[in-house]
Amino acid sequence: MRPSTSTSITTLRPTAAPPQEPAPSRVGQAPAVANVTSGEPDQRRRQLVLATVMVGAFMALLDTTIVNVALPSMQHALGASDSALSWTVSGYALAFGLVLIPAGRLGDSIGRKPLYIGGLCVFLLSSLAAGLSQGPRELVVARIAQGAGAGIFYTQINATIVDTFPGPARRSAFGVLSAIIGLSTAAGPLAGGLLIASIGTGSGWRWVFLVNLVIGAVAVPAAVWLLPARPRRSGERADYAAVTLLCGALLLILFPLIDAQTHGWSLPSFVSIAAAAPVLVGLAAWELRMERAGRTPLIPPRIVRRPAFSAGTVFGLIYFASFTSIFFVLSVVWQDGFGHSALMTGLLSVPFALGAILGASNSRKLTDRLGRRILTVGCGTVAVGIASLIVVVHLAGLEPNGLYLVIPLLITGLGNGLTIAPNVGLTLADLPPADNGAASGVLNTGQRIGSALGIAIIATVLFGTLAPAGSGRHAIAAAFSHSFQLATLANLGLVLIALLVLHATHAASTTANTSSPPERRESGH
Repeated sequence: MRPSTSTSITTLRPTAAPPQEPAPSRVGQAPAVANVTSGEPDQRRRQLVLATVMVGAFMALLDTTIVNVALPSMQHALGASDSALSWTVSGYALAFGLVLIPAGRLGDSIGRKPLYIGGLCVFLLSSLAAGLSQGPRELVVARIAQGAGAGIFYTQINATIVDTFPGPARRSAFGVLSAIIGLSTAAGPLAGGLLIASIGTGSGWRWVFLVNLVIGAVAVPAAVWLLPARPRRSGERADYAAVTLLCGALLLILFPLIDAQTHGWSLPSFVSIAAAAPVLVGLAAWELRMERAGRTPLIPPRIVRRPAFSAGTVFGLIYFASFTSIFFVLSVVWQDGFGHSALMTGLLSVPFALGAILGASNSRKLTDRLGRRILTVGCGTVAVGIASLIVVVHLAGLEPNGLYLVIPLLITGLGNGLTIAPNVGLTLADLPPADNGAASGVLNTGQRIGSALGIAIIATVLFGTLAPAGSGRHAIAAAFSHSFQLATLANLGLVLIALLVLHATHAASTTANTSSPPERRESGH
């Protein structure tokens, strides 16, 4: 069984939307948060809104990685097959990715708050079902429902921040979200290892899911009271045809990518991905027709036509492919190759998390000074961290100490924190507020596809080159060390491709802005 890791994750930092009047409050309903810069009470409420949605972001992303270290315990307790364990991880990722864009567009129409609360409730009830599962089939179904709930509420987080915070404060808010993304993704293996070690292998795996209920007991009431409400836009009809085409295309892409993580690549995998192309062409044609007819498309073509949005989405996809598989590789090699415990493996994530927090906390200040160059600095720092990780493992021999990896992982996390929030902020800086939910869904979906693609590629390299010379401990360690270096070298190659794409798209965006009327040019592009 190959454990897998997926991250989905995204942050944005658009320019300030026009000020909105706060909606009148009703009994039992928190007043809408004004998007203005003045007023200390408004500022305090905005911070409470941010704290509320950060709890949701932490839970959604934590559950993408916390399960990995608990898989052996689940298999023993439920008698699950390798295929069932694979879908325990992959089903969450697949459902998460499928609902992002429809949920984002629905949030644009009926408001972020009901979608956030509804998705969070689905997520928590599914967590309860997963924790109480008596068989592998129940567990897989619960995980798929959990992923769908997470996708519904997660895509509302970015749009809620855009709706709530003005320009300068918005950059800080997305810096916080960037730190939460790095922290929660890296903390998953550690949290899972701690739960297994403290409660035991017999029932510790259940608390990997049930711990969400403890957090949710605070998160749901806080969301009901604090999140701003927005009146529903009237006269809009759901774009069911686009939803059908989009889900079909995403299934054709994500299913083979996720399946390849555990079963390798096959001819049907490539056929499925290729079959998604005509479906996407049909989706584009339909959305153009909807736009010309004056109706509300699921994915507004006007946002795709913006060079900054398209360039940033492509860069985000490749960048997420480059780094999200690092903990997948470490989880496999550190436990199966070098014989360390789940807890010790989880501890490896701490330096990355600290680096991500440090980078994210300084991303706003550096973005103000460097503009788009911050992406080159951040992505280049990730490349340096991954390269140093390869060198350290190569020099460490067959028994590397976890302390050897502290500096490389700290550097990698630092670069990650300097990349995520600035990239999405610059990508969505000139989008109208009415499209925030749809744009957030598109960007999140691109990152999910990138994560799945990266893990599939890295898993192919890792396991495809794994050939122990014998059955002894040293032979196995030597084989895993060799394959780890090759797999991480592939990570480095993807980072370098992301840097090339960043340079090419920046040049194209600059050319487009130069040829556009002066009043439409955005600063920092």
